[in-house]
Amino acid sequence: MHLRRFFYENSLSLVMLGLFVLFLYGQSLAGWFAFNHDQKDHQQPAISYAAYLKSGHFFEAIFENWESEFLQMGAYVVLTAFLRQKGSPESRPLDRKETKEDGVSAARRRAHSPWAARQYGWVRTIYENSLTLALFLLFILSFILHAVAGQHVFNEEQALHGGEAVTLSDYVMASQFWFESFQNWQSEFLSVGTLILLSIVLRQKASPQSKPVSHPHGETGDK
Repeated sequence: MHLRRFFYENSLSLVMLGLFVLFLYGQSLAGWFAFNHDQKDHQQPAISYAAYLKSGHFFEAIFENWESEFLQMGAYVVLTAFLRQKGSPESRPLDRKETKEDGVSAARRRAHSPWAARQYGWVRTIYENSLTLALFLLFILSFILHAVAGQHVFNEEQALHGGEAVTLSDYVMASQFWFESFQNWQSEFLSVGTLILLSIVLRQKASPQSKPVSHPHGETGDK
């Protein structure tokens, strides 16, 4: 009974993480086949699946995408705190004034309020912005790992074609690195912007990302 309750209460995150693992596995297999096909074209020996999982080719592909996801989510969390979009459930209400209902005093009166929310000073300040901080830290980490793995792949290709290896700083300044980053960043912001605009006039029954089906297009926030 407790296990069933756990799955019910956490079904959304469990399904999302399960799909993540499934698609990551699919990416690894497809990437392995693609990598060995490229090796064959260059008269190089194929590598095992285990070896591929430790390769720069695999890690670059992963972190190149992760960095854009964390950048998009971090920026979205920050921007929705200050900006508005009339008619979108993704936006905060247009005219609602801020209250002190979520201040330290209120937190101390509220049962089960997080410990950090009940503190004054820097602890409270950090906790108030902890979601954004975590997302941007994950973005920075993914960005660095994308650069490191990308440099490794680039230098391997240089060796195959008789070129010179480059340093990490040289690779980060190269157009290829920024081409890979920007092509992912732009698509992430396009998808979020599309969701914000489509949610003004379109609906999905029972989804918290949508307004209730019968509510007017101009209603903003309060999903």
